[in-house]
Amino acid sequence: MASTSSYAINPGWRLVLRDLGIDSSRVLRRASLPGDLFGRERGALNTEEYFRLWRAIEEESGDPLLALKIGSGISAEAFDPPVFAALCSADLNTALRRIAQFKRLIAPMALHVETTKSATRLGLEWLDSTVDPPRVLVAAELVFFVELGRMGTRSSMIPTEVRAPEPPEPSTAYSDYFGVPVLPGARARISFAADDAALPFLTANPKMWEFFEQDLQTRLAELDQSATAAERTRAALLELLPSGTASVQSVSKKLGTSTRTLQRRLNREGQSFQSVLNETRERLAKHYLKTSSFSGAEISFLLGFEDPNSFFRAFHDWTGTTPEQARNAMRRVH
Repeated sequence: MASTSSYAINPGWRLVLRDLGIDSSRVLRRASLPGDLFGRERGALNTEEYFRLWRAIEEESGDPLLALKIGSGISAEAFDPPVFAALCSADLNTALRRIAQFKRLIAPMALHVETTKSATRLGLEWLDSTVDPPRVLVAAELVFFVELGRMGTRSSMIPTEVRAPEPPEPSTAYSDYFGVPVLPGARARISFAADDAALPFLTANPKMWEFFEQDLQTRLAELDQSATAAERTRAALLELLPSGTASVQSVSKKLGTSTRTLQRRLNREGQSFQSVLNETRERLAKHYLKTSSFSGAEISFLLGFEDPNSFFRAFHDWTGTTPEQARNAMRRVH
């Protein structure tokens, strides 16, 4: 069973790959994953395994337009209840809010939906920020949301802006598909004109949504119950820390529980809030040192430390070295 920190995998993946002309068994071997993965009714992968799977699919395909083909394959993906439920929505605004609510049934991601009088903006966030998602995965997600709007409205809806940390190539093919160029940005993001986002979905089905909503709410509750307190705490920290928040109070509030209850559950698992916080901070610190040019002071702020000296002391306790020495060592390796 998938958890709050894992990606759900089901037999539908084999069908998608077959439709793309990709040998699923070769993909799994290339990704060093179990050969029966796509035969499991409820398989799950951690972040590193899931990203490895996407890279293997891209390598096995050898198709530069792979993200366009996968992201626009909603008809095959629609067997996923959260996606089918989105197509039952009244309009794109409603669909995006529903997917944002239930996305974690499929993946440890947060979707940030912002609606104004002039636009609807969607930001994509992979909660484990210690590993960068493959470019093909980011592109496929962006394509999917445009395709969702076009399929629901039966129109050639064109977003007003599309951004990605690494714009996909070939750029002209993606510009032709979106109707606008994909610009570089710190986070994957897509924007739609308010009028387009409010266009009625011809696939709207309130009765079907009522049927799906109850099942999806039940699955969310089961997901929360099956996840360990440490997993939930780690997921909350990955979302909160970049904004400089690291207190047990803020994590407890996000998880909808009391501070005392959270600490008691962690203790039952042989953990403490501080141990989970230290582990998460160490992973994030190494990620920032390896993949960014952030200064020690900037990383200190992103990890929620009160001052850079506290971060430097903590990093030395974790690794026996300084942040700058660790960064230089990583650069020599790579």
